[in-house]
Amino acid sequence: MKYLPSATIRIPAALALAGLAVTAFPSPTHAGDWRQFRGNDANSIALGENLPTELSGDSIAWKVDLPGRGLSGPITVGQQILLTASSGYSQDRLHIMSFDAETGETQWERQFEATGRTGCHPKMCVATPTPASDGERVFAFYSSSDLICTDLAGNLQWYRGLGAEYRNASNSLGMSSSPIVIGSTVIVQAESEAEAFAAGVDTVTGETKWKIDRPRKANWTSPTILPAAEGRPALALLQSSAGLSAVDPETGNVVWTFDNGASTIPSSLVVDGTVVIPSNGLTTIKPSADGSAIESVWNASNLGPSTPSPVVINGLTITVNSAGALSAGDITTGERLWQLRLKGKFSGTPLASNGHLFFFNEAGYAFVVRPEKEKGKIVSELDLTETILASPAASDNAFYVRSDGHLWKFSEQR
Repeated sequence: MKYLPSATIRIPAALALAGLAVTAFPSPTHAGDWRQFRGNDANSIALGENLPTELSGDSIAWKVDLPGRGLSGPITVGQQILLTASSGYSQDRLHIMSFDAETGETQWERQFEATGRTGCHPKMCVATPTPASDGERVFAFYSSSDLICTDLAGNLQWYRGLGAEYRNASNSLGMSSSPIVIGSTVIVQAESEAEAFAAGVDTVTGETKWKIDRPRKANWTSPTILPAAEGRPALALLQSSAGLSAVDPETGNVVWTFDNGASTIPSSLVVDGTVVIPSNGLTTIKPSADGSAIESVWNASNLGPSTPSPVVINGLTITVNSAGALSAGDITTGERLWQLRLKGKFSGTPLASNGHLFFFNEAGYAFVVRPEKEKGKIVSELDLTETILASPAASDNAFYVRSDGHLWKFSEQR
């Protein structure tokens, strides 16, 4: 069965292609959730967590099998771990799955059929974007530009076939931009050389609140959040080869623009009001209090990241280059303080928590690094023997990471 595109597609949950039994009630939410790519604030920082730093087989709480393929990261809402995958010869079967955080048991799974283009580079797959949640619903976005909303029990709420509505917004390598949620708006970017747009979609109805044209160039970055400040609401930061645009999530109005260019793979982040942009290496800017203007702070050409997005921890900017070298810079000046060589190549963005960084390279090696101002130290390593391209998530003193084949939970041994 093919879902037909329309402005808003509403399909009874019974029409999902396949799935396990729906749970009778959603999970409760709490402050420790990790609700979207790079966490609630889209900056890869997990506050207040006590994560295991000495990795070994004993720190693996559970490991579960996954269907198909997936580069998307897990998200957490209450006691649910939510994840996407894609399967089938042409990667046109779209999966949304929910796992119990304590046991790893599958709570439910839903499958749908893609409406947009599913062709991807062999390294990628259709389930590359990480899903997002507002604490009541799950928003699963795919390289096919299908945007699917279920509740936390797996019941379909609405379905937008954006890949069918805007057929030219695709590229031969695949799309990877992950959605974010700000208030009642889920924000997506679908940007290619043929057609490029960003859209704000109502979280409850699935209707388009706004749609704006974007630079026509292939773009794999994800939007991030400039948190609300006195006299100014939260803004969505949309990155492209042209730079960075701050957008009102309710109206789509562009509030300010940084137009000095930016990367089309690693994404920007915001920490303590400073915006860190992968631009000409690494660039930081400070928006004014009312958000109407920006001030350039510093640029460091020797701190540029490759595929992983930058992270800020302990007053340091952390980036990883294509050779696996970790660089630490001073967040106030941009001075590069030290480098640390890690093994292999990296695609996933590291997780920052309790004074440590948690990395996974493409070959499946996990690294825990303690960064200090003078140097960085590798605390522990663990070989998971599977290709890992996704970014980890953290919640309730545990962290989660996925390969194509498995989802792992790491926590302190009880």
